Formats: sequence, structure tokens, C-alpha cells
Amino acid sequence: MKTEGSITQRWFYRWKQWLYRDQRPNWLARVQNNFWAFIHSSGIAPNFLVTLEVTGRKSGRIISLPVVVALVDGQRYLVSMLGDDAQWVQNVRATHGNAFIRSGRRTAVVLEEVPVEQRAPILKAYLKRAMGARPHVPVDKDAPLSAFEAVAADYPAFRIVSKPAESSKAR
Repeated sequence: MKTEGSITQRWFYRWKQWLYRDQRPNWLARVQNNFWAFIHSSGIAPNFLVTLEVTGRKSGRIISLPVVVALVDGQRYLVSMLGDDAQWVQNVRATHGNAFIRSGRRTAVVLEEVPVEQRAPILKAYLKRAMGARPHVPVDKDAPLSAFEAVAADYPAFRIVSKPAESSKAR
């Protein structure tokens, strides 16, 4: 774990790790996620802060959560800061990548999983934007690409591909 930095940075890292103890959000993280999902989906946040909506593989209900979009070579990506065990990752895989992105409007998308050998630059771009993810990834955002290659297999990444407009109508 990265522990260098100011006392404030160390406190922030410990706080974020507490919120996602055992790779799952605790009650307070769920409350925060609901709040930020609302803000991200409203369209008032920067365009790289969006709400992901995916059908729950067990409940069949739409699950909404705030996510940060990484941009690499003109392509948009989502990364799981909690790895393969994150519920949204498992739900995306169960729905064969079918999901919605909401940022002012709801857009139907397909999330295509990126092969491990292509994830390093995506992970690096993600950490530059996703300050809240930094405590969960054991690499500094400014580390060389080789450091990201070493951990890329632990952090799934998905390329966001828009579907035709007629399939993104509101539910």
C-alpha cells in the first residue's frame, strides 16, 4: 500500500479502504454511491463522471452506481477499482456487456472487456481521473507503465461502445 504523502492523504486512503472493506461497499459507501450516482446522472458533473446502470444478475433490478470514465486514444473505458469481485463487474459479464450510461441522458451501451495485455494505459488514465480509486490500486498514478502492467490482471477494464439510438429509449 502507498503510505507516503501528507497526513491528510494517508487519512483519505484509510477512509476509502474502510468504506470498501472486504472489496464491498459498507452502508456509508452505499449512501455516498447513491448520492453521487444521482449527481453523475443529472448531467451537472463533468462528462467523465457518469452513472452506470446494469441489470442485477440475481435480482433482475437495475443497479445504478457512480463511475469514472477513462479516456485513452479517443476511446472511453470503465475500470473496476475493486477488481473481479465487484458486483457491477459480475453483473456486466452476466448481461454480456449490456448496460446504460447516464449523464444528463440515458445511453444504451455495450461494455467490451479489455484483454489484460491492453489494460495498463487504461488503468493509468483511470487513476489520473479517479482520485477515490487510488487507495484500492497499489500503484501510484504517476508510476511508469510497467508498474501498471504488473497489476493489470487484477483490475478489469471495459471499453464503452454506444448502441444505436433507438435502443436507448427510457425504460
